[in-house]
Amino acid sequence: MTADQPIGVFDSGVGGLSVLRQIRERLPGEDLLYVADSGHAPYGHRPAHAIEARSIAIGDFLLARGAKALVVACNTATAAAIHVIRARYGLPVVGIEPAVKPAVAATRSGVIGVLATHGTLKSPRFAGLVERFGAHARVMVQSCPGLVERIEAGDLESMETRRLLEAYVRPLLDGGADTLVLGCTHYPFLASLLAELAGPEVAVVEPGAAVARHLAHRLEESGLLRPRADGGTERFWTSGDLAQLNLLLPRLWPRPARAEAFTS
Repeated sequence: MTADQPIGVFDSGVGGLSVLRQIRERLPGEDLLYVADSGHAPYGHRPAHAIEARSIAIGDFLLARGAKALVVACNTATAAAIHVIRARYGLPVVGIEPAVKPAVAATRSGVIGVLATHGTLKSPRFAGLVERFGAHARVMVQSCPGLVERIEAGDLESMETRRLLEAYVRPLLDGGADTLVLGCTHYPFLASLLAELAGPEVAVVEPGAAVARHLAHRLEESGLLRPRADGGTERFWTSGDLAQLNLLLPRLWPRPARAEAFTS
């Protein structure tokens, strides 16, 4: 394994592109491979064994294309399958989890709200996160069914999306939350809408930058950090509607890109 090999990143759909953007900013010289498993999204209500199977299929695909590290850019997949992925592959594996710790440190009211999928909120991993870091704040949780589907469809600004998001955010705000945790990588693509609904006094926390920092550290300690300061490339695949992703990419990714079909 060498530093010139690419980094593999995957998510249940397009949400992980919010993490990929942070990785690109942090590591501009790295080549990146990204799989959106949109044909099987959302993962939130799928059983753990099904998420494990999808994660292995995608992991095998990325390793076959030379990945030197894997980033599980999906909270639900991290909660359900990160242990299986780490046991299977002898390379750096970085997961993601809701940013409860920094949210607890940031809150002034002592109340934080976590927006996430059902699968993330019901996982033992999330329960452990709240147990470790939530002792000094009240942690309110809100499952958000339907929100991932709207983002996958590219519906980021309609009144229907606004009404759905407001229905999920309002109970948290009414409960005193002054800090909101985006516990799904899809949700940062609604950041502008969320800011309108929550107002300037409410902080919004998402872990993409922390994942990028941790990935850089893991690559450096493994001798796999690419020394180039720029020039990294990207390749994209989707198990869902290829035409739909190619319509979405200009809105979600800052550089020209075209996706390919993923059929595993």
